Amino acid sequence: MKKSFVTFCFCLALVPAAAFAQGLDNTIELLRSDIRTEKVELLTDALKLTEAQTTTFWPIQREYETELAKLQDARIAMIKDYAQSYDTMDDAKAKSLMNQAFKFQDDRSALLKKYAGKVSKSVSPLVAARFAQTEAFVQSLVDVQIRGEIPLVP
Repeated sequence: MKKSFVTFCFCLALVPAAAFAQGLDNTIELLRSDIRTEKVELLTDALKLTEAQTTTFWPIQREYETELAKLQDARIAMIKDYAQSYDTMDDAKAKSLMNQAFKFQDDRSALLKKYAGKVSKSVSPLVAARFAQTEAFVQSLVDVQIRGEIPLVP
């Protein structure tokens, strides 16, 4: 698990740089694919599912990832907008970007809560708690890396 986790963190470190660079949408998609693969390994290790739970959990998790990707697309668009507006930032743009960032956080939390509920009902509350905890940990790593790469508003 340690090797997978180190590889996963390395992939996370590359995401912000790819998000800032223009014309690297293919690179972003490749990195996302790598992160998803590492995330599956991390969840597999953390959740310790029985065979019956595995059959029920993974379709729910894939559905979650599909919805999460839409939120991440909006976040990448917001980061690109921020980068393009950086030198010309005014109060209105700063307020708009700030509101988008809060909305992203709220939407992502609501999505995790929704899918933790689905896992709780379909698999078990214990697995749902481990899923939510693991996912929140991964999201925190992504957030720290991205925030470390984005300069403060001028």
